[in-house]
Amino acid sequence: MAFRLFVPILAGATLRERLLACIGATIGIALTGVISGLAMGGGQHVALLVAPMGASAVLLFAVPSSPLAQPWSIIGGNSISALVGVTVAHFVHDPVIASGLAVALAIATMSFTRCLHPPGGAAALTAVLGGPAVLSFGFLFPLVPVALNSTILVALGFIFHLLSRRNYPHVHVAAANNHGSADSPPIERVGFRPEDVDAALAALDETFDIGRDDLERLLHQVELQAMARSHRTLLCRDIMSCDVISVPETATAAVARKQLLDHNIRALPVVDADGRLAGAVGLRELTQTTETVKGVISKAGTASPETPAMSLLPVLTDGRSHAVVIVDAERRILGLITQTDLLAAAARVQVSDKSPLQAVA
Repeated sequence: MAFRLFVPILAGATLRERLLACIGATIGIALTGVISGLAMGGGQHVALLVAPMGASAVLLFAVPSSPLAQPWSIIGGNSISALVGVTVAHFVHDPVIASGLAVALAIATMSFTRCLHPPGGAAALTAVLGGPAVLSFGFLFPLVPVALNSTILVALGFIFHLLSRRNYPHVHVAAANNHGSADSPPIERVGFRPEDVDAALAALDETFDIGRDDLERLLHQVELQAMARSHRTLLCRDIMSCDVISVPETATAAVARKQLLDHNIRALPVVDADGRLAGAVGLRELTQTTETVKGVISKAGTASPETPAMSLLPVLTDGRSHAVVIVDAERRILGLITQTDLLAAAARVQVSDKSPLQAVA
């Protein structure tokens, strides 16, 4: 029980993510020091690397989706806080009073300028207690080395996350409505509403290190996963269509379009020369100029026959996918589940869970 105190508290933290953070911090801090030194035309680059950059690197590389780790938070938070610290040190000569006042004013200033960044408190404190090294910079200290360090670190972080295929700067990806109408996406029309999230945050009366939009997105996904878990007994093989219409990769666009229209379907699986699933096409893909469907196929959502049917909810409610292809271990087509199939199954399960009187009502 006592060892639970040492369990990581970051949601979604994996060994791979932590190793990437370590590698990123190593590269980021080292290169920030080197580039800062070169920019100033001197070899003593370590002296130009201020201590708060270490804390900034923790946020930038370990939790890049945190609101506290975004570019403006790092650059603005560190630079503005350093300016506050230098200003306080200039007017208040008692180091104890100046330290507390600098950190307090840094928090207030970062909050009002929407760049709250915990290492900013350290930057403000460094400006007050940094000694002769900081005094030699004077009011230039917030720009060089603080803003310089912060900007270089963010630029290196951007390149590192780009190469490691991580989303930075973190941008909230809202559920899309692909039909061009003003309606909310299907996933947002059921369950809780945005005002429910606001009410819950007000009731808890706490601040969380996650953006409000990301919190709403997370809760929607939790809803879907909970629904999938509660109906795990219904498998894909129980509701899939077995007589699947498909076309080979060599089929022309005209043939594929005719199949879609003749059978009144929205997704057409495409198989390769060995009969394995290669992808899928719909009328949207077929609007592109192509000789064969192989040139326009898109990735198909797949599942095995033993997959819980309700676990397909996230895929079939994303606004893009109309069907999931059921395949075996060699990607040979066994069946197909459409949005209609899943809706009918969900309705049947819902009715079966009620008493006869409730179902009639």
